[in-house]
Amino acid sequence: MSTAPTTTTPRVASTEWIAAGGVVALGVAVAMDPAGIEDGPIICPFRLLTGLPCPGCGLTRSWVYGVHGQWGDSFASHPFGLPLLVAVLVLAVVAVTRRVRRDPPPSIDRIVGHPVTKIVIGAWLVFSAVRLALAL
Repeated sequence: MSTAPTTTTPRVASTEWIAAGGVVALGVAVAMDPAGIEDGPIICPFRLLTGLPCPGCGLTRSWVYGVHGQWGDSFASHPFGLPLLVAVLVLAVVAVTRRVRRDPPPSIDRIVGHPVTKIVIGAWLVFSAVRLALAL
């Protein structure tokens, strides 16, 4: 009886799934035409139900403008769009690099628990609350 060596495929970490989803979203943004992005349908369920903007309203338009180099329009659509776009790209590069080197993937707990992340999320929530209050 021979025993064949067993090989295991490493599981895909949550950060790798997030990075992959972000790269797909960036691909969609590249494929979209910025000239018609303002005329499209409202896809936010919160805004459809309430007529008010959610914390993420404007991110799609921001990314479309951003990947097409229209920085001012991107910032006007959502001021956190470009930083989030950069963060997704950095996460994707780090995740792929670590996978290729067979290093452990980035830890979502360390990313979310980082002080800079907490400050950015706090600022995003303040921005969202102000925008929501002004829309009432």
